[in-house]
Amino acid sequence: MGYAPIPYGMAGRIDANRVRSMEKYAYDELASQLDQSRLTRDEPIGPFTTFRIGGPADLFYSATSADDLANAIAAARHLEIPFFVLGLGANILVGDRGFRGIVIRDRASSFEFHEDGRLRAESGVVMADLIPQAVEHGLSGLEHYVGIPSTVGGAVWQNLHFLSPAPQRERTVFIAEVVASCEILSESGDRRTVDRDYLKFGYDDSIFHHRADFALAVTFQLSPGNPADMHRIIQENLSWRGARHPWLQFHPSAGSIFRKIEGVGAGRLIDQLGMKGFRIGGAQISHIHANIMVNLGGATARDVRELIALAQQRVRDELGHELTPEIAFVGEF
Repeated sequence: MGYAPIPYGMAGRIDANRVRSMEKYAYDELASQLDQSRLTRDEPIGPFTTFRIGGPADLFYSATSADDLANAIAAARHLEIPFFVLGLGANILVGDRGFRGIVIRDRASSFEFHEDGRLRAESGVVMADLIPQAVEHGLSGLEHYVGIPSTVGGAVWQNLHFLSPAPQRERTVFIAEVVASCEILSESGDRRTVDRDYLKFGYDDSIFHHRADFALAVTFQLSPGNPADMHRIIQENLSWRGARHPWLQFHPSAGSIFRKIEGVGAGRLIDQLGMKGFRIGGAQISHIHANIMVNLGGATARDVRELIALAQQRVRDELGHELTPEIAFVGEF
């Protein structure tokens, strides 16, 4: 998830009409290089995010293969048009004014199983679709991540993880543990396959946070497993998530708003201040988990930003801790 360089950095020194003419030329040139049946203009982004918040993108394109995704990114880079690659739209807040540039929705959805337990999946494959396929093939390693909204690309971007309550798995499991390699479009524009070490996985972190590389496809190394055991793990995890996060069934959310504070917990700090249920406009701090903000209906990005700022200010002033947002802010606010 990232941006190309902002175009026309010297715009302040040239005629504004000329800038607009240059922008229109660049946009039209980019549009001519994409499949017109999957390209729209002034498309609202909100419906494509889990928060259901966000204004329009100047251009909105659905890339349906790894090649298509790479070509769209390369074209935007070449024309110096800002771009953002969108997966399932979790963990982001899109501004009310939308995105000036092109939003490339990653719909690359091809995957292939190999006899040695390897599974190659393009970056736009939805994990919820991939997990039952792996179970059906008797391959274990992905079942822990059931119920977490993510594409394959998003999973490696954030090093998807889950702490299961089951006694035999009282540890955090990370997607990095089953990643063998990743096909990327690099910051410099070349396509190549890199190993797990290159990806520099950390907690909620990977190389993709620090370089303008993009995952095009991931190869997982899975292990033979008993489908009955995997189905049990899936049901345990779904039940646990349903009990712990019931609001997700009723109100749109972006997941945890603030980064984890080791030994303290961002949600516990907000809860300590009695802020559960506090709302601004259509945005509310969840009654159940204070590190979750929900869209009660009609919430704007401004509502969420003001609620975030208020929580940060009160925790800083009254408890002496700094809350750092975990979600990404995309577009114009």
